[in-house]
Amino acid sequence: MMRLLILLTAMLFMLSCEQVDKASTASDGMLLTDTMSGDPKTGFARALKPREFSFPEDHAAHEDYATEWWYFTGNLKDRAGRLFGYQLTIFRVGLEPGKPENDSNWRSHQVYMGHMAISDIQSSLHKSGEIFSRAALSQAGAALNPLRIWLGPWSIQSKSKNLFPLDLTAEFDDIAIKLRLNEGSKPIVLQGKNGLSQKGEEPGNASYYYSYTRLPTLGSLYINGQSFEVSGNSWFDREWSSSALAEDQQGWDWFSLQLDDGRDLMFYRMRNKQGNAQRFSKGVLIDHEGKVTQLDLDNTVVEPKSTWQSPQGDNYPVTWSLRVADHDLDIVIEAFFNEQLMQHTVTYWEGAVNVSGSHSGQGYMELSGYAGAN
Repeated sequence: MMRLLILLTAMLFMLSCEQVDKASTASDGMLLTDTMSGDPKTGFARALKPREFSFPEDHAAHEDYATEWWYFTGNLKDRAGRLFGYQLTIFRVGLEPGKPENDSNWRSHQVYMGHMAISDIQSSLHKSGEIFSRAALSQAGAALNPLRIWLGPWSIQSKSKNLFPLDLTAEFDDIAIKLRLNEGSKPIVLQGKNGLSQKGEEPGNASYYYSYTRLPTLGSLYINGQSFEVSGNSWFDREWSSSALAEDQQGWDWFSLQLDDGRDLMFYRMRNKQGNAQRFSKGVLIDHEGKVTQLDLDNTVVEPKSTWQSPQGDNYPVTWSLRVADHDLDIVIEAFFNEQLMQHTVTYWEGAVNVSGSHSGQGYMELSGYAGAN
């Protein structure tokens, strides 16, 4: 979905361009929605109308836009059936449009930030990390032929001139990800209107957004002193934009689900400051052959059912019901365990979820705009 339109640029501007920095977990991290308030800096391109996508070029960076991300989540298991979830996201943030004057290897208007997390379902253990760097001295960047997105030792690396197989590598303190994502049987999904995903009323309050919803995955995860050989499915989202939340928007709830009957479902629920879903809430249902059905509030009912209170006193709706009557879907989406809070430079809940009810499955959920709102 509309991953994280990020950062306090003044703080990022202070980063050394000579190294990759770790950002330790902090209880006073920024609120995710705070980073999206206000108007985007003038001079950046806006997502105003549908465009023609070009691949593999669009898998790489779009520096005319203020922000973009390469976002992966997955539900995996080891040979004994032990369940895990993972998240790996690399963000690019433009500090200024265009190239710096007197450009050199030491100068860059681009900052990269990475988030990673592993959820060990059996142990109800969630660990995460964050790093960031300027795109200078080859510390971070994006390249093509083959595709490579990197941030220090973290990388998204294509093994061909197309896209797949795709290798993910990242580590932070005592967690590590080393995974290979293979091409699935379903084609790319252009979200919204031919890839233009409108998030608010104002023209340009939108993103260009596409997804690969079910990618067979093999590799290893390291957490809590143990290494696990795992397999399962991953979800890959790509998005770029120069937009911000409107004044009446509080945040969003986002779901990416892989159902056991072979269908995949994405839905994001934009919320106003009263907590009500806005008409910009959208999604897709993809059948086992890749046929896409558009979802909106006319045919999809999404309602919170139970909440979890974080140690900071914020209430996150960690159980939901979702109904699509026309497709005989009446499911419950529930966090595998509650403590999957991402609390770094930005604060949001993101974690692995179980699907039950009329259909079973697994997936991921992101909840923003709840920190500090109670």
